[in-house]
Amino acid sequence: MSLPHANRSTTVGFIGLGNMGSGMTHNLQAAGFPLVVNDIRREAAGELLTGGAAWADTPAELAARSDVVITMLPTPRHVDAVVHGPNGILAGIADGGTWVDMSTSVPEVAERVRTEYAARGLRILDAPVSGMSVGAANGMLQIFIGGDAIDVERLRTVFEAMGDPQRILHVGAAGTGYAVKLMINQLWFSHLVATAEVLSVGVKAGVDLAVLRNALVASPANSNFVENDVLSILEHSDYDEGFAIALACKDLGLSIDLGRSVGVSTELSALVEQIYRRAKARYGDRAGEMTPVKLYEELIGSDLRLEGASA
Repeated sequence: MSLPHANRSTTVGFIGLGNMGSGMTHNLQAAGFPLVVNDIRREAAGELLTGGAAWADTPAELAARSDVVITMLPTPRHVDAVVHGPNGILAGIADGGTWVDMSTSVPEVAERVRTEYAARGLRILDAPVSGMSVGAANGMLQIFIGGDAIDVERLRTVFEAMGDPQRILHVGAAGTGYAVKLMINQLWFSHLVATAEVLSVGVKAGVDLAVLRNALVASPANSNFVENDVLSILEHSDYDEGFAIALACKDLGLSIDLGRSVGVSTELSALVEQIYRRAKARYGDRAGEMTPVKLYEELIGSDLRLEGASA
C-alpha cells in the first residue's frame, strides 16, 4: 500500500501533553500541522486549543480524525490503555492508518498490535526521544525510530518539526527504537551515579572540585556527562525536576527487563537501579532525575558546587 508523504496538511493526532508532549505539540503547531489532541487533563491543551488545535474526548475519536496518531505517555501500561478498549486508538484508526509511539516503552506493546491486528495493515513506528523537556520545547530532540524505512521517510517532516534533523535516526526494524532509547537512558543513569561517586570521593580526599572535574575532562575517562550534563548541578543546583525520578526508575526497570528478555545479565544496571530507587524513597517520586547525586552530597556533608554556582 502506497501512502502519501506527510506535509503541512497532514492532521496529527497527539495523545499525552505532559512535560515532553507539551513542547512537541507546540512545535508541530508552529510548523503548521493541524492538530487533534487528547490528554487526561483537558486544561493541558489550553494554549494549543487557543492556537487552533482541536480537542478529542477519546483516543478513538482522535484516531478517527487524524492522518497520523502519536502517543507520548509515561509507561507501557499507559500506552496499552489508550490503544485498546472501546475508546482506544484501535477503535477509531482506519485500516492502513499510522501510529507512532514516541514513549519510552518496550517492544511488546506495539508488537501485540502488529500481531493481533495484522489484517488491518496498520503502519506502526516506535520513535522514542532524548533531549529532556528543554529539547522538546525548542524542537531539538534526538529521535530514534524503529520500523519500515519507507514510513520513516514518509513522516520525516513530522519528525523534523519536533527534533533536530541531523539527529533523527532510523535505527532498524520495529522495536529497535525502544531498545536504543532504553540503552541510552541506562548508560546515562550509570554515568550519573559513577560521576557522583567519583566527585564525592575526590572532594572528600581534599581535591578541589573544579580541579578534579577539569582533570576528568582532560583524561580518557571524560564523557559528555562529566563535561556537560553534570554542570546542571555543579553550576546551577538543578537536579532536573523536568523529568521525575519515578520515571527514571521506571526506565531503569524496563532496561533491566529487556536485558533479561534477551538473556544478558545486567548486574551493574541493577545496582544503579537500586541507588535510584533509594533516592526516590528518600526525596519523593517527583524529585528530579539527577537527585541521586544528593545521596552522595549528604554522605560527604557538602553540596558539589563550583565556585560562584547559583543557589
